Amino acid sequence: MIHSKTLLVALCLLLLSSTAQALPAEDIIKRVEDNLNGETAYLQLTMVVQTKRSKRTMKMESWSKGAKKSFIRITYPGKDQGITFLKIENAMWQYVPRIERTIKIPASMMLQSWMGSDFTNDDLVRESSISEDYLAELQGEDETGYLIDLQAREEAPVVWGRIRMHVSRNYYLPTTVRYYDEDGQLVRILEYLEVQRYGERFYPSRWLMLPQSPDKAGHQTEVIIEDAVFDEEIDEAYFSKRALKRFSQ
Repeated sequence: MIHSKTLLVALCLLLLSSTAQALPAEDIIKRVEDNLNGETAYLQLTMVVQTKRSKRTMKMESWSKGAKKSFIRITYPGKDQGITFLKIENAMWQYVPRIERTIKIPASMMLQSWMGSDFTNDDLVRESSISEDYLAELQGEDETGYLIDLQAREEAPVVWGRIRMHVSRNYYLPTTVRYYDEDGQLVRILEYLEVQRYGERFYPSRWLMLPQSPDKAGHQTEVIIEDAVFDEEIDEAYFSKRALKRFSQ
């Protein structure tokens, strides 16, 4: 016969285990976006683009406010120095100082490579709106984190039919993101590596983009965060079309 006190303890443990479940998938993804974006962010980055035949390095600075506004300035190499990019909501512009011209990036060019890397123009515009454009479902969890399946909403104008994201339990940051086309074919894998502390925020200091298509075998793009400052005031002047030329130098 089970002692009543033992039964009560067992019932309490069962209740606790049932309430200590993971956050809903939508909440996990929103926490991921908040942790990646911050209220504001200033980054100094190095990008290394490697193909089967060549390897090249770019350096840049990035200013952003939340997920809707960002400004990027290329600082190296010399032939690209001063090229700037502005993103506001879903619109994107580029300024090329060599020809003194501002170019609006049309929707037809969103899938094109960004500065010859394995990232696309679309990544700069859409990556931060996953919670708006995709339906999230928790596929599993373990001691390291959560596996989230993201299916594109029918009305969302997105590139990827499905995204699978592993999120770390410690930091609520992505560790591995797999991108699939509308036919379910794996197109690329993005790894977020080496989480470091920047002020009060933890952030992955290396990103590694690995294309999976046969024609890009041996290609990869690595982003290295040289410095990062989060949640400090950024001049609103960076987020206007006038900034493209003004802050080019």
